Amino acid sequence: MTIRLGTRRSALAMAQSRQVADQLAESSGEEVVLVPITSEGDVNRASLSTLGGRGVFATRLREALLAGECDVLVHSLKDLPTAPAPGLVIAATPVRQDARDVVITRDGTPLAELHGTVGTGSPRRIAQVHQFNSRVAVADLRGNVDSRLGRVRDGELDAVILAAAGLNRLGEADPTKGLRVEELGLAEWPTAPGQGSLAVEVRADSELVDVVAALDDDATRTAVTAERAVLAALDGGCAAPVGVHSSVVGDGLRIRAIVYARDGGRRIGEDRTFALTEAYAREIGSGNGANAVDGADPTRAQSAGFDVARRLLDRGAADLVPRESTP
Repeated sequence: MTIRLGTRRSALAMAQSRQVADQLAESSGEEVVLVPITSEGDVNRASLSTLGGRGVFATRLREALLAGECDVLVHSLKDLPTAPAPGLVIAATPVRQDARDVVITRDGTPLAELHGTVGTGSPRRIAQVHQFNSRVAVADLRGNVDSRLGRVRDGELDAVILAAAGLNRLGEADPTKGLRVEELGLAEWPTAPGQGSLAVEVRADSELVDVVAALDDDATRTAVTAERAVLAALDGGCAAPVGVHSSVVGDGLRIRAIVYARDGGRRIGEDRTFALTEAYAREIGSGNGANAVDGADPTRAQSAGFDVARRLLDRGAADLVPRESTP
């Protein structure tokens, strides 16, 4: 049996898909080959703020999976819409990479002290930059890692903001050589829900569901489930100005979430820790159970994420988050 693994064509997507392919081959004993697929996000050069949460990096891949052009998909989880895809299931979320953002500059000037232009196409990062340092200008930025870093090397931009996980997954061919890297802490600079995590997706009726599930990491799935529940309950798309990071420590789940105004002039945040040992997640020290939403029976992590989102909405977050444009 040969397992066909569908992936976007970018160098980063291919690199992370090869890593999953190697793990899948080892655990299954089967040959795994990559099937490159071009997504809308790879050819549409419009700003991420206008593309919104339409699943531009996932839709074409999912169509290929449903059509039988491949057997398995690997996505960057942060690019996936929160709504379930009919007929498909995320069978594994492997161990998460570094979830932080990093700032890349020529001379190592910290973002807080920078005077110049920072490149990013993410509405969340744009809002964070404005909130963190109102002196800098922000330039819309798309393209692969090499092209983004090239604009810093050439002096066109003073800095760019990238995901640490992507740089790490590119491996030995260090794309930041000769540049300086500043790591941004997750407490003050939470990143996109699911950032640093991969999603391995298969058809719901596939015989590979259990095979792929062997790659799943419980702590990663718990954390990213909570993060995506926050985003789903806020009714925001993948490009919403929302930063969320969750971590599992023992029997506790800590969720830090911040919703930003696009111009960085306002933010609303929550930092809550929940117990994972009750029928539903319970805020530690409150004595109050977090109820299921609309009669649903979510996992404990989902329940915790929904609770955080409700608190954000009660404080006015709905005024800051653009509504998702697709179901």
